[in-house]
Amino acid sequence: MGMDRNTVIGFVLIGLLLFGMFYINSKSRLALEAEKKRVEDSIAATKPKIDPAIARLDSLKRDSIRQAQSPVQAFTAPTAQEEMLKVENDVMRIDFSTRGGQPRRVELKKFRRADGKPVLLFDGKYHRFSYAFNAGNNRTAESGDIIFTGSPVEEDKDKNKIIRFRATDSAGKSLLHEYRIRPNDYMIDLNLQFNGADQLFTQQQLSLVWNTEALQNEQSHSYEITQSHIGYVTDGEFDFEYVGTGDEKTFSKSTDWISIKQQFFANTLIAKKKFRSASTSWTVPSDTSLSYLLHANTQAKLAVEGTNAVVPMQFYYGPSDYNILKTYQNQMENIVPYGNGIFAFVKYINRYFLLPVFDFLRQHVASMGIVVLLLTLFIRLITSPILYKSYLSGAKMKVLKPEVDALKEKYKDDQQAFGLEQMKLWRSAGVNPLGGCIPALLQIPIFMSLYFFFQANIDLRDKSFLWATDLAAYDSIAHLPFKIPFYGDHVSLFTLTATGTSLLISIYSMSNMQDNSNPLMKYMPYIFPVILLGVFNNLPSALTWYYTVSNVITLILQFVIQTYIIDHDKILAKMDEYRKRPVKKSKMQERIEAMQETQRKMQEMKKKTGK
Repeated sequence: MGMDRNTVIGFVLIGLLLFGMFYINSKSRLALEAEKKRVEDSIAATKPKIDPAIARLDSLKRDSIRQAQSPVQAFTAPTAQEEMLKVENDVMRIDFSTRGGQPRRVELKKFRRADGKPVLLFDGKYHRFSYAFNAGNNRTAESGDIIFTGSPVEEDKDKNKIIRFRATDSAGKSLLHEYRIRPNDYMIDLNLQFNGADQLFTQQQLSLVWNTEALQNEQSHSYEITQSHIGYVTDGEFDFEYVGTGDEKTFSKSTDWISIKQQFFANTLIAKKKFRSASTSWTVPSDTSLSYLLHANTQAKLAVEGTNAVVPMQFYYGPSDYNILKTYQNQMENIVPYGNGIFAFVKYINRYFLLPVFDFLRQHVASMGIVVLLLTLFIRLITSPILYKSYLSGAKMKVLKPEVDALKEKYKDDQQAFGLEQMKLWRSAGVNPLGGCIPALLQIPIFMSLYFFFQANIDLRDKSFLWATDLAAYDSIAHLPFKIPFYGDHVSLFTLTATGTSLLISIYSMSNMQDNSNPLMKYMPYIFPVILLGVFNNLPSALTWYYTVSNVITLILQFVIQTYIIDHDKILAKMDEYRKRPVKKSKMQERIEAMQETQRKMQEMKKKTGK
């Protein structure tokens, strides 16, 4: 049994498609954003430079004037000082500040960063939740500047923890922020309650500002950025933007929520009655040594109805776990990138097939590396019929090789006539010329499903196996003192095993290929393993471990199918029997043959005319 040329073409097409996908994901969007950043830097360079010392004096002077004239004094007690109040449940700790009555720091208890420290979603240095309101005397104030009065933490009968922040003025108008933190839940309910809302807000509209950041929590700063998105649901439809090197997005229609999604965690602002309109801008540092991935600024408008108004909102501070997010029934599970772009359809394979199987296995097997191995065995088992059809097609082509060689010898200089006779030969023997190509292409959805699955599944995070300390990140057995283009500055052993086994498959396939006279076809199968070496070196070790196991299974299946399943004598006998049947041509076959015959006659006429 051997691989025919169409089978090789099929696998080469897979390689080209996958390489294109990898390249687009990791390079293209960053290149476009880099050009935008270059233009912005050029514009900034033309602006006059300001001495930092002078700028700081001017800033302090402005702040002193602002504080002297600030309308927030009407809602802040003269002796009020900022205080931090801590609230926690089973899964997170939140530090609230009385300045603005808002969260300033969120720590997730069940997760650790790559350096072993607790996962932080933000730490107060940039975070701000504020809205403008009428403070009297034709002046406006920002809630983020007011010192609220914080109440002691209460607990209701359902074990929900409640904390309130209140600010009032002498006329009786008040602002109240009521937070409700449920047990073992990453969602926080926030009710903004206003007494005298008709005087506090013009045109019954609240203008909200939400500044937040995404702190680095994974091993690779640059890779985590490529896996970070700005997700949102607007006009009932989910969409997202790659963070790139920074950008902005305006939502003119009603918007349910906006999320700053990192590789495995999300910081989401939800309007239970929808934002009337919103816009988000974000900046990404070019310095990968910094502790944060991006800063985001969101401005939104919400309806405030009545004199005593309530504006219900929510914050989600937690993992981008599909099973958790789906329970909220607000489309937030879509931020888990189980498939997008031209491969958006594979998210359904991941959600409704791979994820249930994976969850079943991890509930019964302690080692996550063994779970990946068992998942690989399961997938290869159900896809083995496709592989068998591909090998069977190769075996049929190998049986016909002597006859094909005879046709080549007969029509040495007439490729048109050779093609016509080869098609007749294949049809008479019952051989589909695409029999090797199509089964290979059918494996693309499965491979791409796993490509997205192993990058997005948070259950792999912080799970070790063999020498890999984190299956959700690349494994490294050596760090290089320099960076190699298209490869990186480390050596991933699972990448080497995946590349090595891919190379073995290529060598084995080429040794059984019946037509290796074409130099291009002879060397094309070796290109894909080389591409894998560069592409996979920075990808999660779970993916490269899967690919290693899958390749080993492929080699075993090739040997078993060739040695014990496919009988070349039986194939030849069946083909001879098929040839005895009356050949029925389809209309399409008749047209193709007629066109080929016409072209052959025209070429013969040209040769005669040329003589």
